[in-house]
Amino acid sequence: MALSEIRNRPQNPNGRLSIDHEALTTRTSLRLSEQLSIDSWGRVGRQISLIHNSSTWWLGDWLIYGESKYPDRYRRALADSFLDYQTLRNYAWVARRFTANRRRSNLSFQHHAEVASLEAAEQDRWLDIAESNGWSKSRLRRELRPPVCAIARNHPVQLKIEIEGDQRLRWEKAAAEAKSDLMEWIAAMLDAAACMVLD
Repeated sequence: MALSEIRNRPQNPNGRLSIDHEALTTRTSLRLSEQLSIDSWGRVGRQISLIHNSSTWWLGDWLIYGESKYPDRYRRALADSFLDYQTLRNYAWVARRFTANRRRSNLSFQHHAEVASLEAAEQDRWLDIAESNGWSKSRLRRELRPPVCAIARNHPVQLKIEIEGDQRLRWEKAAAEAKSDLMEWIAAMLDAAACMVLD
């Protein structure tokens, strides 16, 4: 399809999600008009993002329907979907935990997945908080779970570290600069590194 044809395609009149009339989608590409404005480019991105987030709900609902309606053909349909079995099962599990009227359109599927294991009232409470504060799914996850570092401090573990002479001298110098004992300094540095990676 020529780009002029892309621009002349009618917009979807019934409010369903679709890609902007200035974009052509295939299974493996997105083609945009050469004359696309920055506003239109941004709109296309928002539309893709909405479709991406919505598709996880759609797949979850599709699976629930298929499981109840076609139990004998369910596995075959899953194989035909081109998606990982466990991923699909996760989508269905989250979709089961939230009826359509409890799903928040202002929050992502992943926000819902973060609270899916909670009781319904707690799910709603946390989603209300996340929605009103504009939390990302990562922020919601952090608020729901104590930091790994706080858990680790309550469960000490002994480590044996073999270091070369030069390393020991550098570390002792760094510990002295920090006005700390070498072992305390090593523990603090390892803890800080772990927190950066895990939190």
